[in-house]
Amino acid sequence: MKLLIQPGDGPEALLAGIRNARKSIEIAIFRFDRAEIEAALKAAVGRGVTVHALIAYTNRGGEINLRKLEMRLLAVGVAVSRTADDLVRYHDKLLIIDRRLLYILSFNFTHLDIDHSRGFGIITRNARLIQEAVRLFEADTTRNPYTPTLDNFVVSPANARKVLGEFIGKAKKELLIYDPKIADAEMLGALAGRKEAGVVIKIIGSVSRQNPGLEVRNLAKIRLHTRTIIRDGCQAFMGSQSLRTAELDSRREVGVIVREPKVVNGLIRTFEADWAAGAVETSPTSEAHLKDIKRVIKELVEELSPLNPIVEEALKEAEAETGVPGLNSQEIKETVKEAVKEAVRDRVEEMVNESREVS
Repeated sequence: MKLLIQPGDGPEALLAGIRNARKSIEIAIFRFDRAEIEAALKAAVGRGVTVHALIAYTNRGGEINLRKLEMRLLAVGVAVSRTADDLVRYHDKLLIIDRRLLYILSFNFTHLDIDHSRGFGIITRNARLIQEAVRLFEADTTRNPYTPTLDNFVVSPANARKVLGEFIGKAKKELLIYDPKIADAEMLGALAGRKEAGVVIKIIGSVSRQNPGLEVRNLAKIRLHTRTIIRDGCQAFMGSQSLRTAELDSRREVGVIVREPKVVNGLIRTFEADWAAGAVETSPTSEAHLKDIKRVIKELVEELSPLNPIVEEALKEAEAETGVPGLNSQEIKETVKEAVKEAVRDRVEEMVNESREVS
């Protein structure tokens, strides 16, 4: 088992897996803009490898790009399937090589995620995990129901709420958490319970207004994208689902729970470095970059003013998404728009769920 850490490891391990494939490649795509990965998939088809891509039916603001990707892949001989529309979003990222090597990723196949965001990936030859990933891929490809058989293969909405709730509940000493937004009432309650029991809880990311006194820090210098929980220094969850109601109950998300010491220790070292950096107030972006961010946000406030109360809250989250050095003005605008759209959608979903719970 191997740990990938982004930014840093880049796409090389993904490319190596694709280039070494001999029989089959199965890839689940939510967002994609890496030309070198697309070229590697094309080359695999050229040498006789069966390549099957499962592409999300939608992502925030990117449907046109997904449809263009489908056409390009079909044109070079890749078998393409589109996910169903029964769930709010199909957000998982998987790569299966020859059904002998599995990549479970918290990052998308994009420049923003790989080059500018904290993300992790697990590469494994564990036969049971691979078999389970294949079962999920085939179920989503054929739009048939999926029933989980492993508790360490975490799939939303199939078993994620139960498995992650139990994972948190078993903490004895410490929980180190990366999460862009913890907001689910049940999960917040579980964290509060662990805190009352004396468990040290550190969160890099954000927590909703119902924060039960948890210690939270922002990630400095780079964008936060991974969802990761390290428990008691010996076990870790890494995946695509935040502890939010929509991501636990209404979306396809995938993660894995691991015990491999090298992987867990690598996650701990990265978390501790990020935690220390987050404690110091830094200004990773230039004055010009900050001005671009503020200008784009001002424009979007006017553009999205009909939803002003929600947008105002969403923009605060979006601003953190754009504090990434190296993005040009157009990339800033696209990132802000995507972050706002996701934040608004998630906030509306939370409001609907809250109203249902009240009634």
